[in-house]
Amino acid sequence: MAATRTAPKAKAANVWTDEERAAMQESARERKSASRRSPADERAAGEADVRAKIADMPEPDRAMGTRIHALVTETRPDLVPRTYYGMPAYAKDGKVICFFKAASKFKVRYATFEFQPDAALDDGDMWPVSFAVTKLTPGVEARIVDLVKKGAG
Repeated sequence: MAATRTAPKAKAANVWTDEERAAMQESARERKSASRRSPADERAAGEADVRAKIADMPEPDRAMGTRIHALVTETRPDLVPRTYYGMPAYAKDGKVICFFKAASKFKVRYATFEFQPDAALDDGDMWPVSFAVTKLTPGVEARIVDLVKKGAG
């Protein structure tokens, strides 16, 4: 009987980067933790989680995250701070409206301030929902404030 050869099994390709995998794991922990909180505890716990995530960021992301957190919470104090895939985020009625993605999070060249589909940024047939932020100038801060006001409805 002739021996048959089979091709060696190929290793499964890494579909996700280590950073993406870590973000998904953080999201699972966030959801589990949030399910245990009462609505009354959600704001305080979310604020603490956001501040802790910002404190863990390297500079200049930390300074940018701190300032963006202040801008969002001063502009729309009704938005609930929380983490979203390990990033500082702000929710309305339990749905994330916007979040800050530090450049260091996924080892990219610039940070972004982004909006989710529940944000009311609609403008015709196409509109931006992700904004690269390289420096927080007075003009950039004013734009963030305007976007948060519009996005949160």
